[in-house]
Amino acid sequence: MRILALDIGDVRIGLAVSDVLGITANPLETYVRKKNDEEGDCHYIADLAKAQGVERFVLGLPINMDGTEGPRVEKTRAFAERLASVCDVPIDYQDERLTTVTAERVLIEQGVRREKRKEVIDKVAATIILRCYLDRRGGFDF
Repeated sequence: MRILALDIGDVRIGLAVSDVLGITANPLETYVRKKNDEEGDCHYIADLAKAQGVERFVLGLPINMDGTEGPRVEKTRAFAERLASVCDVPIDYQDERLTTVTAERVLIEQGVRREKRKEVIDKVAATIILRCYLDRRGGFDF
């Protein structure tokens, strides 16, 4: 089962995809959102999911460090509802606390320059979200 993970931000959405067995998590792209066109963003992701053979979405859920849900969680859930209205693919959530910090740390350790980090950090964060989801699920999809 191929899974597409999304790290949703106000400006960019990081995307990562699993292999068909649901074993590996690979960065796919950083999508720059269209201003005031969330429906267009969802259609883009739905088309990408179809092209990639995706059978499930995993959205990073930006839960506060104290475990509460704030306005960012509400925005993510609203985006998920819009995505579900244009695409018939099940949606799961994965706690994304500290994924961007982890992604930044990994990129720095790899010697990625600051300018380049900005271009790739969202898809790296999506990859971490997907990896955590796959680890949490455990097992293969044969």
